[in-house]
Amino acid sequence: MMKKLLTPAAFLLILILSGFKGGEEKKSPPEEQIKWYTFQEAYNLNKTKPKKIFIDVYTDWCGWCKKMDAYTFKDQRVIKLMNKYFYAVKLDAEMKDTVRMDSAQFVNPNPNGMRSTHQLASALLNNQMSYPTTVYLNEKFGLLSQPVPGYQTPESIEPIMVFLGEELFNKQTWEEFMKTYKPGGDIKTNKTDENIKTDKPIKH
Repeated sequence: MMKKLLTPAAFLLILILSGFKGGEEKKSPPEEQIKWYTFQEAYNLNKTKPKKIFIDVYTDWCGWCKKMDAYTFKDQRVIKLMNKYFYAVKLDAEMKDTVRMDSAQFVNPNPNGMRSTHQLASALLNNQMSYPTTVYLNEKFGLLSQPVPGYQTPESIEPIMVFLGEELFNKQTWEEFMKTYKPGGDIKTNKTDENIKTDKPIKH
């Protein structure tokens, strides 16, 4: 005997009675993202809640800068380290905005000119303009290390963030650190050495 086909209405009723919950499927939590600030925002935040500052100096026309945005800054390990240790700043080296640090201010001397460099970018990179370049500042806006020019992969930027974020320069040299460091693993430290720490302030 042939079985009768269910009508659409009967099929819908069966789904309801059987507790069908197709529309309530659990969604995976959204992936964590880097919380980016302007330099001015980070400077103001640092007054009440001091934190180290990471600065990505870029330009709109820089292809490698865009690749870092699409790849390096999307890496979950990099995101977690960044949000843990730093105020992350995006700094357009050719921006037109005025940045104020108490009585000092930085401007773009030729805001309507072609590829005119902002004074703050020049100060941070010591006039060695290269994009992208990453800059690490301590809570007092002194340089934690020399600016790091060029494209950085997740694998190359991670140990730098850990070494500076954890202030391991107070316990060992960079070379000693890299001998024992394992990406995503435990951090081992050796003897004391402060060769890396500079505390060099930004020149106004």
